[in-house]
Amino acid sequence: MLLIPSGASSHDFSLLNCLLHVGNKPTRTLGTCVSCHHMVQIKRSNFLLNPTICTTLGGLKARKMKAFLVVLVFVLPIIRAQVPHWGPCPEPSTQPAFNLKKFMGRWFEIAKLPAQFERGSCIETNFTLKLDGTARIVSSEILKGELKSIDGTVVVEDKKNPAKLGISFSYVLPYTPYWILSTDYETSALVYSCTDVLRLFHVDFAWILGRSRSLPDATIEHGKEVFTNNNIDVSRMILSRQQGCDKDPYI
Repeated sequence: MLLIPSGASSHDFSLLNCLLHVGNKPTRTLGTCVSCHHMVQIKRSNFLLNPTICTTLGGLKARKMKAFLVVLVFVLPIIRAQVPHWGPCPEPSTQPAFNLKKFMGRWFEIAKLPAQFERGSCIETNFTLKLDGTARIVSSEILKGELKSIDGTVVVEDKKNPAKLGISFSYVLPYTPYWILSTDYETSALVYSCTDVLRLFHVDFAWILGRSRSLPDATIEHGKEVFTNNNIDVSRMILSRQQGCDKDPYI
């Protein structure tokens, strides 16, 4: 049984139906996935399926195809808002000897790759260490004049590399990568998250965080350079709106 996310559209279901029926020799047409009488223009989901990938999908064994579809059905709503990249996620360097305890506290979002789930202003995140070694995370934003917040859990997913955190805002969903690439704990931090589908394509997110609502331009530019040097495309990175937040009664 597939649990369909609320963001999936009727076109997403058409795409899944198409992929379910892909044969071993799919028609090699750019931007289409053709099987029998099924044809779907992938580009309508802001995701262009090229002939090579379509052929790869056609060659997948049934078991791998089912796994692909289970992941794809959750990723499609994200793809519709993000810009996917071909290939697997990059493997960036992370903060050496990362100290989770020192990272706790209040962080403000300074810059980010645009994300569908972040549409408000005055976005900030508060981390609180728990007795079991995990951390509570509370993220908040001001959207249409109202304070919106969400509560989740942070865990260290790789004990050998404690900067590779996992984050989840639901008991039923798996942890999403939340990697600390760089931080001085007192001024700024660079955070990266990436999810790929069978190493065919990936969708990623990147944030520059600060302990205050603003950072020097030089600090922001250096952060972008760190991302770029780790093969992370931040050409679409934008500044977050942190103006007038302390005057808002909700802050």
